[in-house]
Amino acid sequence: MSRTALRICPLCEATCGLTLTIEGTRVTHARGDRDDVFSQGFICPKGASFGAVDSDPDRLRTPLVRRDGELREATWEEAFDAVAAGIRPVLERHGPNSVGVVLGNPNVHTMAGALYPPVLLAGLGTRSVFTASTVDQMPKHVSSGLLFGDANAIPVPDLDRTGHLLLIGANPLESNGSLCTAPDFPGKLKALKARGGTLVVIDPRRTRTAKLADRHIAVRPGTDALLLAAMAQVLFEERLVEPAPHVQGVEELSDAIREFTPEAVAEACDVEADAIRALARDLAAAPAAAVYGRIGSCTVPHGTLASWLVDVLNILTGNLDRPGGALFPQAATDKTPRPAGPGRGFALGRWHSRVSRHPEAKGELPLSALAEEIDTATEEGEPVRALIAVAANPVLSAPDGDRLDKALASLDFMVSVDPYLNETSRHADVVLPPPPPSQSPHHDFAFNTLAVRNQVRYTRPAVPLEPGRMAETEILARLILAVTGMHGTDPAAVDRMVIDQTLGKAVTEPHSPVHGGDPRELAARLSGDTGPERRLDMMLRLGPYGDGFGVRPDGLSLDKLLAHPHGIDLGPLEPRLPQPLKTRSGRVELLPGPIADDLPRLRAALAERPEGLVLVGRRHLRSNNSWMHNVPALTGGSNRCTLHIHPEDAERLGIEDGAAVRVKGAGGEVTAPAEVTDAIRRGVVSLPHGWGHNRPGTRLSHASTDPGVNVNQLLDGRLLDPLSGNAVLNGVPVEVAPETDPEASAVTEKLTALT
Repeated sequence: MSRTALRICPLCEATCGLTLTIEGTRVTHARGDRDDVFSQGFICPKGASFGAVDSDPDRLRTPLVRRDGELREATWEEAFDAVAAGIRPVLERHGPNSVGVVLGNPNVHTMAGALYPPVLLAGLGTRSVFTASTVDQMPKHVSSGLLFGDANAIPVPDLDRTGHLLLIGANPLESNGSLCTAPDFPGKLKALKARGGTLVVIDPRRTRTAKLADRHIAVRPGTDALLLAAMAQVLFEERLVEPAPHVQGVEELSDAIREFTPEAVAEACDVEADAIRALARDLAAAPAAAVYGRIGSCTVPHGTLASWLVDVLNILTGNLDRPGGALFPQAATDKTPRPAGPGRGFALGRWHSRVSRHPEAKGELPLSALAEEIDTATEEGEPVRALIAVAANPVLSAPDGDRLDKALASLDFMVSVDPYLNETSRHADVVLPPPPPSQSPHHDFAFNTLAVRNQVRYTRPAVPLEPGRMAETEILARLILAVTGMHGTDPAAVDRMVIDQTLGKAVTEPHSPVHGGDPRELAARLSGDTGPERRLDMMLRLGPYGDGFGVRPDGLSLDKLLAHPHGIDLGPLEPRLPQPLKTRSGRVELLPGPIADDLPRLRAALAERPEGLVLVGRRHLRSNNSWMHNVPALTGGSNRCTLHIHPEDAERLGIEDGAAVRVKGAGGEVTAPAEVTDAIRRGVVSLPHGWGHNRPGTRLSHASTDPGVNVNQLLDGRLLDPLSGNAVLNGVPVEVAPETDPEASAVTEKLTALT
């Protein structure tokens, strides 16, 4: 007997609502939820494959503990005993910074990953924190922190109302959007064009998104900031500046970018000056416009400057914080809005990494520095001797995975929270596997702060927790207790502690709806069957739309949300400035000091010309980093690990379509099949991210049949954006040549045939 259940998809940032068909306890089908207030029935191949992802036979079902050098199945009690016995001595002997924490991208896709890692980091007190952000979006966090005083205050394009959208380094038809939560991004772009709007795409590849565009500019990789600076210079030169309100530093900015004229940057960007002027004029002339940049403009040498300039263009054209432009979303679980006014601001470099002295950003050190923080001794501080990896696979996602692979093997102790034995978790002494997504609740804490429409949704587990499984929330709660010296304590104590601390602070804040209340009485009124649900109820009730524990009877609470299983629409994005600003001035600080100090480096780039080929990455609609290559339904076809190369470059180098080619970078070399295509500009080659599933000791049976190559092995980790610590993954010089090793060519031909 089959039944249906609702579930928010956790497989990418679009957060689409799904209707699952369930036979017994197995998900047999997934379709889009037509009544979902946000996604309205949209679904992509990943969501349609929810059941296959959920029931992957390679998912671990019980903990693994290393005994006599081998990972063996163990009970949950044995696993957490081992964690406490392994981590605590390192902490006590070498101090908190000797324990590193790595948080991977999937953390932001689960309730547990949003609620518990902050408690873990606070409990450990470590500064050795590394996340996927520094191989992805950290430049946007840093630029937002410097502009707005809050690293998480990221304006998003008002896709449903804009008339002119400029995308740089973004391919939402493949990614479904990122740092811009928008179900059916393709449909929204088509609707933009249908209402007479304009879509402009700046990308060295003719992506699926670029093919839809009214104008495609094939910029030279890595010169995004130069192009954007020249557009801003044109706005000043031609008196097209109409800055948004609450802004300071307009005149100073005009002086700072004066020399970045279209003529000055044209050769470096390989874009004609007239084309750059047209981009700026069209942006300024549009009644409502938005500029949106993503990973292609973040993972470059000037990633923070490019991210800053995206918002500079929105500000100078008056499109920041107005309908049809770029606005700040308001999530239902945001903190109680405080009155507008000066804040504490945003600071960089409050501490530095031990070996290369990289400054922290947003409390994190560069993921590129993890290997050296483990394997290099210095006189300053202890190396990382133990590691906690939560939903992270840095052997594939960080530069120079070979070095990191060896460094992980040298650790005194390692614990991974991961459903798979993958390229990273295979090094762990303890592996704690969370249950599949159908057995977990879901609310998007992070992605709702980036959503193109304000809304709120929550789904309870679609399938009961399988016997022998442990909820991910309980796994992380027990992990917190085990590493902070409270092993054996009731895991519910973690949620109670957070609730007590949050309510205790809320009752002291004059702008809080519960100011002057009794924290214990308020806690007793919380709804929810579990600690995480009670925390969600608390956040909803204290939030911007909340009932304030009865102060606003029509406001949100968990009970109200549960009564609306398809979600609650909270309306389109609205202007919010100056309330979100936390700068010391209480205004948008258009030319912050660290940005001004980095502009000379950008000026030097005016004279730079890459010799030979440069490398860029690419994404595919049916994958998300290294997550889904073990699902047969999501691999094969066009989702292949091939080297895209332009026909003229291929002919010059003697490379034939499908033939094995050797790609060499500063960090190493890989061999992959060539895919000759004019969808990429001359002088540029492309390899996809997330492949390289060929290391021994993993349990990824399908992924290992077509492992691909790890593009990040071409990098040695030394190339970073200095302000954010973000790895430079795009615009990297490489050498490409036909593979002459017959054995390597035979392997490549076999893999090509398989796909």
